[in-house]
Amino acid sequence: MFAPQESMRSEESCLLEQPLQTAEGTLTRRNRRGGSFAGSRIAESIPLPECLGTPWWKRGCDIVGASLLLCLLLPFLVAIACYIRIVSKGPALFFQRRVGEGGKHFNIIKFRTMDVRPEATAEHRVYVERLTSQDAPIEKPDHTNRIIPGGNFLRRNSIDEFPQLLNVLMGTMSLVGPRPDLLEIEDYQPWQLRRFEVLPGMTGLWQVSGKNRLTFREMIQLDIQYVEARSFALDLRILLKTFSVVVQQDND
Repeated sequence: MFAPQESMRSEESCLLEQPLQTAEGTLTRRNRRGGSFAGSRIAESIPLPECLGTPWWKRGCDIVGASLLLCLLLPFLVAIACYIRIVSKGPALFFQRRVGEGGKHFNIIKFRTMDVRPEATAEHRVYVERLTSQDAPIEKPDHTNRIIPGGNFLRRNSIDEFPQLLNVLMGTMSLVGPRPDLLEIEDYQPWQLRRFEVLPGMTGLWQVSGKNRLTFREMIQLDIQYVEARSFALDLRILLKTFSVVVQQDND
């Protein structure tokens, strides 16, 4: 639909020779010979692609678009926050560490849709390994027993992601871009790291091309196609398609 470029650069042309240094330390790959899992700092260094930067038109659209949406949706967002506080103990917002442009860590902001409990490391690791499987469809982990009243509605319609407009204003995300990623990028193959060349987005090619019906590999390929073909026209098409998808979900 969006006619992105089909070809992908070779691994040698898009990867740097040295590992990326961030405030969190060197981003590394998991030791496949038996090293313990400890997030993104373990054994072999992962060289990451060079950042492409954010064009002036894209940053301008992000600021204007996010500001307008926040102003229009503010009463609705406040009502949702109050509802969450009423039906469940704990804060209305949920913060989770993700990997963004250039491998930098940031806190993604969402409405909380589950009870406040410590996340089980083993359970999360099983989910990550399934997610990164080439043949597994993308789906959220099953936390049915933890979902607050109305939480499924918020998640099904992506309303829980509206607070990410604040991420857009802060410059850690864009309205359109690759999917914001979990910290476990040590499971990535080198060619998949190209998605970190640009800011992650609230929506993107994968969200409007099947989302949960796609496999992890297909999602990565769509993200990289966006990186190669991004333009004002493509961003506009994705935003319009996102609105269409949300309306269609409401009618289903």
